[in-house]
Amino acid sequence: MIRFFAPDISTNHELPESESGHAVRVLRKQPGDEIEVVDGKGTLYRCRLLTAHPKHAALEILETEYLPKVWRPDLTIAIAPTKNMDRMEWTVEKLVEIGIDKIVPLRCERSERKDIKIERLEKIAVSAMKQSLKAILPPVNATEPFRKFIDESRSAQCLKFIAWCDRDCPRRLLAKALLPDQDSIVLIGPEGDFTPQEVAYALDAGFVPVTLGDNRLRTETAAIVAADTFQIINQLNVG
Repeated sequence: MIRFFAPDISTNHELPESESGHAVRVLRKQPGDEIEVVDGKGTLYRCRLLTAHPKHAALEILETEYLPKVWRPDLTIAIAPTKNMDRMEWTVEKLVEIGIDKIVPLRCERSERKDIKIERLEKIAVSAMKQSLKAILPPVNATEPFRKFIDESRSAQCLKFIAWCDRDCPRRLLAKALLPDQDSIVLIGPEGDFTPQEVAYALDAGFVPVTLGDNRLRTETAAIVAADTFQIINQLNVG
């Protein structure tokens, strides 16, 4: 069943305009049809369509069910946006599908794209949440300067990693550095990688330098590998 997103459905029993249009105009839903709605906070609502209005379709809530995320620890990927915005949009989509708790765009010294339209990425995150049958929407933060994010992370009680390509720097393989059931932050740099000064700043804040393997990866690929590695390590520990 196709799912719809209504963040305030618990108090306003109707679909937002964009979701109403999709349900009524595209899918031809009619009054009496049952649909599934998620609020992005973890609750799935089984509903009946009362009015097939293309801008504000009214609903009757039949049943609610809490759907927690299937992994226990939190994962934050802080990533320098790619120059090609299509690649960044693809990254957000795949990160949400794989499983992520927060995405933080970073403005680094070598960033080729300094700012991004968060609204577009949020819509992609919503679509990926629905497609992958999740009920929790991970936030996509506004772009933060690299050092500001590092400073905010200094007191974080979690594992902190910076993925860096310099072979001369002693690094651990991320798959071996991650620990099951531990909240984690992974930094992914821009196309030109982090500068040595940025790496030194992160190391001073407790970040551990890691590698994602012997292959040189694009920024977006590195983010996907990091998220997938995190999920695999935690899946292997289940049970």
